[in-house]
Amino acid sequence: MAYEKTNDLQAFLAVARDQSFTKAAAKLGVTASALSHTIRQLEARLGVRLLARTTRNVAPTDAGERLMRAIGPHFDEIAARVQELGELRDKPAGTIRITCTDDSIEMVIRPLLAGFLQQFPEIKLEFYVDYGFSNVVEDRFDAGIRLGEAISKDMIAVRIGPDWRLIVVASPGYFQHNAPPVTPHDITNHACVNIRHRASGPIYAWEFTENGKEFTVKGDGQLVFNSTLHVLNGAIDGIGLAYVPEQLAMPYIADGRLVQVLSDYCPYFSGYHLYYPNKRHASPAFSAFVDALRHRPVTADSRRKNIS
Repeated sequence: MAYEKTNDLQAFLAVARDQSFTKAAAKLGVTASALSHTIRQLEARLGVRLLARTTRNVAPTDAGERLMRAIGPHFDEIAARVQELGELRDKPAGTIRITCTDDSIEMVIRPLLAGFLQQFPEIKLEFYVDYGFSNVVEDRFDAGIRLGEAISKDMIAVRIGPDWRLIVVASPGYFQHNAPPVTPHDITNHACVNIRHRASGPIYAWEFTENGKEFTVKGDGQLVFNSTLHVLNGAIDGIGLAYVPEQLAMPYIADGRLVQVLSDYCPYFSGYHLYYPNKRHASPAFSAFVDALRHRPVTADSRRKNIS
């Protein structure tokens, strides 16, 4: 088959998997209109309709589904073999795609990022911020980042950070006009800056513990984000109470821009983990990335070595 025709099949596979000309075009480095023209030429050459198009959606037809199943594994295998050839070079190289949240980037990735990129100049990192818990296999990510308790058993999980907790905060200005909550149930009488992880999902209920018992409370408010950083900013701006990672809030608590409340009720979570399929081929680039992120608890011995 001619090289151009092989490219046509790769273009079809990208659109069919993403079910979007825009997303596939961005990945392939072409315009959506050029990609649409390529698919129309392929359909004309094969004499069958491969994609059903509407004003909002793109989906494979029955013929398109059959073609996806037939050619998809072969193109994936080719890509894997080409990547393996690149790994024979002296230095780890390649692109690593990670699905994660913005707070996990701030708390775990960002402190290590500059040093890692300087040490491995031929590795490219691509982070996709998504609170909707993307499927790393279906969406073809190399790995994802989640709390340890949220990772399925069929994945390899590597701890990349310590246990941490969410805390309730608000600005001093907010508390000038509103009495601080004394118990978690008092937040129902306050304006809360909330988060919704998925567009179709519920607003996240704040989690608390008392006397060893776990419970949740849902506060109401005028503002909902799907990003922890924006929730934090809402609290700093005096809009209401927010339930945010303690590590991200501490600098603002220290300089007086935020006030922490209900500290005794806020539980710890199992820390962030990098997770990936147990059948994933561990390339030198990916292994270097995992090793750089791996959480190494600070012990008394390590503290003494750092001091000396």
